[in-house]
This record gives sequence, structure tokens and C-alpha cells, in this order.
Amino acid sequence: MNLLPGYSIGQGSTLDKALLVKFMQRTYQEQFLDQDFSHLAHTVEQYFSRDTPIWWVYEDQGKGNQMKSPIPIACLWVGNAIDQVSGDRHPHIFLLYVSSAHRRQGIGKALMQYLENWAKQQGARQIGLQVFLSNTSALNLYHQLGYQEQSLWMVKSL
Repeated sequence: MNLLPGYSIGQGSTLDKALLVKFMQRTYQEQFLDQDFSHLAHTVEQYFSRDTPIWWVYEDQGKGNQMKSPIPIACLWVGNAIDQVSGDRHPHIFLLYVSSAHRRQGIGKALMQYLENWAKQQGARQIGLQVFLSNTSALNLYHQLGYQEQSLWMVKSL
């Protein structure tokens, strides 16, 4: 299925754990350069299931190029959350990642729109996500798409 001209999207499966860990590690390493993110394998093991869908984005190969297994250049992993005010269950974005070579081409925006359509079909009334304040590109995208801050997650280092 086409996501944008030149890109297609396909739903992944629970067999994609290692690839998901790799994409999660890339995401966090871009924001926190000197950290070890090996613990993310445990996060994926704990939360990745048939109930938390993942979609992969592939760059379309030319008709003459018969690549046996294309390598994904972006992904979107969605879990479930419960709105603590209304009690409604809703999709929560665990991961949105676009490889650096494919950024600023509308892939992130197209993935978010894809998710919004999917969520509406599921009967959801909202979508949640968490984003680091230092990730200004993501913040700009989410604001552009109509996302608003609802709460503030605070931490204190000990």
C-alpha cells in the first residue's frame, strides 16, 4: 500500500522484535548520544504484542530492481493507554522514527495521518504520545498536526 509517492507501508508482526529494538535504539541515541540503550530489548519484550501494532515504511524499488527483502526506512509502533480523566482507552504512540536520510519528505506526517485514520476506524476519540522537549522537529510536527500539551511529565535526578 502506498503511503506517499515513492514509499509504501506495511503492517509488521510480532516477529519484528529485533528490528523494532534497533529502531528504538536509533531514536534514543539521536537524542542522548552517550547512553547505553540495551535495556530497550526488555521494553519491546514486555510491551510488543498483537495488540500493539507496528507499521514499517519502505522506499519503493524501481520496477527493474527486484530486491528480495526491502529494508524499512521508518516505523510507527502504537500501544494502548487509558485517559485518566475520561477513562477512555486510546492509541498511544510508542515510537515514530524516520531514518535521517528520509526526513523532511513528509513521511512522519503521512504516518501520523495513517494512524489517525486507523484510530478512527477503531473507534478511538484521541491519540496520545510522549515527546522529549529537546526533540524540536517532532514537537513542531505534532503541533502542526493539532496535538496539544495535556500534562507535563516531570523527573528529579537523585
